[in-house]
Amino acid sequence: MELDRRKIRDRIAELREGLDSIQKDQANRRYARRDQLRVALVGYTNAGKSSLMRALTGSEVLVADKLFATLDTTVRALQPETRPRVLVSDTVGFIQKLPHDLVASFRSTLDEALEASLLLYVVDGSDPTWEAQLEVTREVLREIGAESVPSRLVFNKADRFSPELREALSEKHPEAWQLSAHAPEDVAALRQRIIAFFEESMTEAELVIPYNRQARIGEVYEHARVLAETYDETGRHLRIRALPAAIARLTHAFK
Repeated sequence: MELDRRKIRDRIAELREGLDSIQKDQANRRYARRDQLRVALVGYTNAGKSSLMRALTGSEVLVADKLFATLDTTVRALQPETRPRVLVSDTVGFIQKLPHDLVASFRSTLDEALEASLLLYVVDGSDPTWEAQLEVTREVLREIGAESVPSRLVFNKADRFSPELREALSEKHPEAWQLSAHAPEDVAALRQRIIAFFEESMTEAELVIPYNRQARIGEVYEHARVLAETYDETGRHLRIRALPAAIARLTHAFK
């Protein structure tokens, strides 16, 4: 028994070390993406987040009807790609009374929600317990301090809604978006709503890129939309549209 205990302790220490390494790696990746537009899908387990993720990004993410099918964070670009690019991340599904040690273990994937520009609360509107599931999601996000992140409520699996249910959901949450991840027209409408959300915060600015900095032009196209460009003896003049933080960083980079 003592040998078994030692093996278990060693295995726990090994797993913790591996978890720390994963968290550091994901923290580095999140830092590299800090100036990009980021949407995080959050919600109760089996709400259809992974199906919605696949529909929005065209990525082959795991879709399974089981607890914690998604454990690691998947990050993909919204498709068709936009300028600036919008990143979408899928997070671990929440459950009622999620133990604190599990919250700690899933911290790296939960941090995607904390650092997102927009949270989409994905709810299975066809589930009779959707209200309790939504409260669980909000409770977990409050626990990690993400309740202040801008958010939108999405009732998924609308293909299962009766006309009465659709009306009842609209009356209770008129601001919510109702859709099915399996309906291309619904996914296209959601994509446009995501883009419109970010457009509201964008501004336009002039950017001058000296000729000796042309090799870095890709940074501009990744973080901003180029509206017009002209040339003179000082370099390339771009009229761009992007978030204020991205404009500030680009302006500083090409001084």
